[in-house]
Amino acid sequence: MLYLRGVTRLKSHFNKGQIEAGCDEAGRGCLAGPVVAAAVILPKRWNHRLLNDSKKLSEGQRLTIREAIYEEVEFHAIGVCTHEEIDEINILNASFLAMHRALDALPQPPDCILVDGNRFNPYRSIKYYCVIQGDGIYRSIAAASVLAKTYRDDLMRELHEQYPEYEWNQNKGYPTKRHRMAIQELGASPYHRKSFSLLAKKNEKMA
Repeated sequence: MLYLRGVTRLKSHFNKGQIEAGCDEAGRGCLAGPVVAAAVILPKRWNHRLLNDSKKLSEGQRLTIREAIYEEVEFHAIGVCTHEEIDEINILNASFLAMHRALDALPQPPDCILVDGNRFNPYRSIKYYCVIQGDGIYRSIAAASVLAKTYRDDLMRELHEQYPEYEWNQNKGYPTKRHRMAIQELGASPYHRKSFSLLAKKNEKMA
């Protein structure tokens, strides 16, 4: 197993001596597709020279880190909450449910959970800590952010093959101008979140 010391400024732990699982999600602000979460328990000294908040990385960098995690980290898992579930229970609760599913899938239960953000639904009786912008602070959360993002991007590329007109291979379901124009012209696909405002509001700026 490869250990790289001091190559990023992310913190290795919150509570020394405890088994910590970092959790993060991807796709919360999208108009289509699932929300995906990841949970990761990193070895104490594991690091990667590129590891950071996934939003600050290029696609190639994210894939490089993902490969390293898959090869070198034993305890990691993915949880998915579908667009139907998002419409039924709302995106916030769906994000928490996806994280719970990822934690359920971990081969080993953690002593505590580090969650990116400021809110979380309790998971079993395990203590948790919410960390605002935690994916740029703790390695385990950053690793979870990379796994969640890359897994969801792959899912959206697969859905793009069914509905190429929405360009999910590029926008991944986020509300870009071209995405919303396609919705306006063609209507919503079966994978769009019906509880979301799919069309831009007047004077709303779009990417």
